[in-house]
Amino acid sequence: MFKSNKLPVIIFIIVIAIFVIRMSLVRQPQIEEELRGKNGMLLTEVDISVCDPASGKFSSIINNPFFYYPVGKIVTLEGEGFKVQISSLDKTELVDGIETRVIEEKEWKKGELSEISLNYYAQVPDGTVCYFGEAVDIYEKGEITVHDGSWRADEKSNKPGIIMTAGPGVGETYQQEVAPGVAEDRAEHIGLGQSFTTKAGTFADVLVVEETPPSTKRYARGIGLIFDDGAELTSY
Repeated sequence: MFKSNKLPVIIFIIVIAIFVIRMSLVRQPQIEEELRGKNGMLLTEVDISVCDPASGKFSSIINNPFFYYPVGKIVTLEGEGFKVQISSLDKTELVDGIETRVIEEKEWKKGELSEISLNYYAQVPDGTVCYFGEAVDIYEKGEITVHDGSWRADEKSNKPGIIMTAGPGVGETYQQEVAPGVAEDRAEHIGLGQSFTTKAGTFADVLVVEETPPSTKRYARGIGLIFDDGAELTSY
């Protein structure tokens, strides 16, 4: 039998335990709510450490099924008053000791060149495509005016992010750009296996990505980007 002077302590411990259990049960729905995406699905945060330069081998061959950009590939997307041309160049850039593939994006607004960016990508063995930065030239009336949005993973506190996961799944979310104060985009996969029609054709296996800052992109298996905020694939 317990001595009477121990009973208050035991009762106190039991009360505390009940309180902790009750609080955890209350907190659980709140945690789930915080992990839900824009359409209410539970999210899985993809660890960007797979892109750490010290984590292992990288390749400048970019052949992820949903981000498929072999050297020489050129695609064009067009929307109302907007055009973007994406070219996988026969050129590499060394970033933080990693040989990355340079993929050029040229953008025109109302027929006038508005931006040229050189994007640095490398792929890890599991197929994840890592984003190591970009060099941006903003044009106005044919002249370079600023370089807003430029960043490299080997500068300041920057880190490489993920531009496409190895086997994309609905509910995945991750950091794309990790350049505090310059570029901090995130992505969330909200749909997969959908059909989508562009002027270049109908694609049956499409990944839908919502980005922050707000942007909607669609990627087709074996092609890459086919839709970007109203601009759709017209040639590839």
